[in-house]
Amino acid sequence: MPMTMTQKILADHAGLDSVSPGDLIEAKLDYVLGNDVTTPPAIKVFEKLGVKDVFDKDRVLLIQDHFTPNKDIKSAELNKTMRCFAREQNITHYYELGRREMGIEHVILPDNGIVLPGDLVIGADSHTCTYGALGSFATGVGSTDLACAMARGVTWFKVPEAIRINLTGRFKKFVTGKDLILSIIGKIGVDGALYKSLEFDGDGIKALSMDGRLTVCNMAIECGAKNGIFPVDEYTLKYISKTNPERFIKSDYKVYTTDPDAEYSRVLDIDLNDIDLTVALPHLPSNTKNASECKDMKIDQVVIGSCTNGRLEDIGAAATIFKGLKVHKDVRCIVIPGSQKVYRQALDNGWLEILDDAGCVISTPTCGPCLGGHMGVLAKGERCVSTTNRNFVGRMGDVGSEVILSGVPVACASAVLGRVGTPDEL
Repeated sequence: MPMTMTQKILADHAGLDSVSPGDLIEAKLDYVLGNDVTTPPAIKVFEKLGVKDVFDKDRVLLIQDHFTPNKDIKSAELNKTMRCFAREQNITHYYELGRREMGIEHVILPDNGIVLPGDLVIGADSHTCTYGALGSFATGVGSTDLACAMARGVTWFKVPEAIRINLTGRFKKFVTGKDLILSIIGKIGVDGALYKSLEFDGDGIKALSMDGRLTVCNMAIECGAKNGIFPVDEYTLKYISKTNPERFIKSDYKVYTTDPDAEYSRVLDIDLNDIDLTVALPHLPSNTKNASECKDMKIDQVVIGSCTNGRLEDIGAAATIFKGLKVHKDVRCIVIPGSQKVYRQALDNGWLEILDDAGCVISTPTCGPCLGGHMGVLAKGERCVSTTNRNFVGRMGDVGSEVILSGVPVACASAVLGRVGTPDEL
């Protein structure tokens, strides 16, 4: 029977010729991911299972990023628990702070060449869906599922229906993948793709860089999707040839393609030229408006970073816009490169100097402010324009604070103007 990319990846990893939406299957996992928040409770479950060793020390990925560098004693204990487990199990992909491979999980796994096309990945973090940009199936799970997967290397799935997002055209100046995914969520709502696969296709895909595709897939969960996925094209192959040249040369990956007559529950046609600079107003990612309609909204803080927009392309775009400009006197602007590698490359490129001259705070890689952890928590009544992925009530601090989601260009312009603004105003 005809299948989508997602269905083919799941069928292959389950050892089946085909699967249909709604089927319950058990599939082998290529990678299992946990972070400093979700791994400690998973370790407790793992120990209760009575299992001595993880199924594969090279395929269990333990990343410290949410509350690191440790913000308090509790976070230090969480990290210590994960650190000790990683050392006991001799986990290959565990990195201490400051190491070049270290950073936010959804930035470093693609950039370090770990996830490749055709892989099946689960992670105890909802934004694990990021890796669909590489033509893999990736989705978030809870800590109990993480524990069982660390032990057995398999887990169960209900095969999702698919929504096809057909992209045509090219972006207007300053418009990015972040504006695209905010626009999609605004159209279909936060439950518009509930437990479905968002499958992107069409000639417009060429307008999206790999960093842009990673951003789009990162936020697939914000409309309820099980996963987001892009087809593997020349951009994907060029990307993995740089991030993992050894496996690329050996063709140690698998490209899945959607059958022409695969069935979709819905098809959404989007001309990228129709997408404007978009923001999501408090308190849902679906509460979208054109940024140009929100110029009367004053702000107190801007955050540029996170697993959504902390990649090298994002930091470079920020430096280009900020060059020769200053952050507004009433605004604090926090820039967080997504990994140590991104930090160093931005430093070598002279971008951090530009951001420092503009009056930005530059942080070590961390999820920090995105979830109201540290490095930029908001007080009651404060408003932040942020390139992160959620703007729920109290997400970044006090329940009386507000988060407005945007792409990097709008965030930079807003930092300079002291209100929601667009780059053409600078």
